[in-house]
Amino acid sequence: MTARYASDPSQTRGRLVAEEESAFRSPFQRDRDRIIHSSAFRRLKHKTQVFVEHEGDYFRTRLTHSIEVAQVARTVSGALGLNGELTEAVALAHDLGHTPFGHAGEDTLDALMAPYGGFDHNAQALRIVTTLERHYAEFDGLNLTWETLEGIAKHNGPVAGPLPYALAEYNARHDLELHTHANAEAQVAALSDDIAYNNHDLHDGLRAGLFDDDEIAALPIVGACYQEVDRLYPGLDASRRRHEALRRVFGVMVGDVIEHSRAELARAAPQSAAEVRHLGRAVIRFSPGLWGDLQQIRKFLFARMYRAPSVNAMREEVHGVVSDLFPFYLDQPHYLPQEWRDDVARAADKTALARLVSDYIAGMTDRFALEQHGRLLGGPGGPGERGRD
Repeated sequence: MTARYASDPSQTRGRLVAEEESAFRSPFQRDRDRIIHSSAFRRLKHKTQVFVEHEGDYFRTRLTHSIEVAQVARTVSGALGLNGELTEAVALAHDLGHTPFGHAGEDTLDALMAPYGGFDHNAQALRIVTTLERHYAEFDGLNLTWETLEGIAKHNGPVAGPLPYALAEYNARHDLELHTHANAEAQVAALSDDIAYNNHDLHDGLRAGLFDDDEIAALPIVGACYQEVDRLYPGLDASRRRHEALRRVFGVMVGDVIEHSRAELARAAPQSAAEVRHLGRAVIRFSPGLWGDLQQIRKFLFARMYRAPSVNAMREEVHGVVSDLFPFYLDQPHYLPQEWRDDVARAADKTALARLVSDYIAGMTDRFALEQHGRLLGGPGGPGERGRD
């Protein structure tokens, strides 16, 4: 049953460029489908989540992470009576703006872009779906509905203070009401992101040998799940034991956000999606107790995984790749592909050119960035380097 506070596709605020709607698909379903068919979505398969793509076939990439987020989001959305198509659209689009090499690449590009307005992956995702995807005859971007765009822009909450240039630029011509919270569907997508990465980063860290089962069994939530598996399946082999425990961790997080959000929604009693935006607080939330447990898990992952010596060594390598490519293209933009050169010719100043270079580098996959660095600058991935596939 659809809740009163769910986003109603028949009441969408529409698209920036008016289109005749489909006879077979709702506006939010079309948004989701356009995201799945976009070039940026396909490139996520070769973009880092934590481990750079060539480090192993079984580690998550931005694509598999986004699919996992969408799966969690559909479950939570359905349990709360929300619109599943809008929830899935935001979940699948939330990481489209990530650079190659994950957060290491983003931090480097943000520092390089500091004189030109900085770089933010959420703002870049909006730029991709409103400008950089250029496949349709009548418009740039994907021409998504207002509700999907606001979800991409502010699924983590209202956007205050100096806006990233990509967000400010678009919002000036299409007001996304950045001072308010997003629809409940986008809030679900945001917490589903937390659920997915907290779970799969434990799994990937174990696979990489950065820590072992006994160490994570000392963490809140995780320890109780291992104990339950040992009680139900004594003597289970290590691989199955691990999988059974971590799937229970997943279930604990999903169950908590559903039950606590139900209570929050009942307390707030919003009568429409518009009321959700103006409550002044998020209504899709973890319980305080579980949120505290997640902070301990995150602290462990930060120390033992995100800043592990092997991960730090790779961070240094990819920092060098992005740090070299940016000034190279900025000083010699004729090395950009032909389809980018018309935009280069129209660039009014160095800031506009820097933003084009930033767009180009941000769109690269890990392997392409390494290949370009090797070809143009003779660094990792260049002639004589061992193949990285």
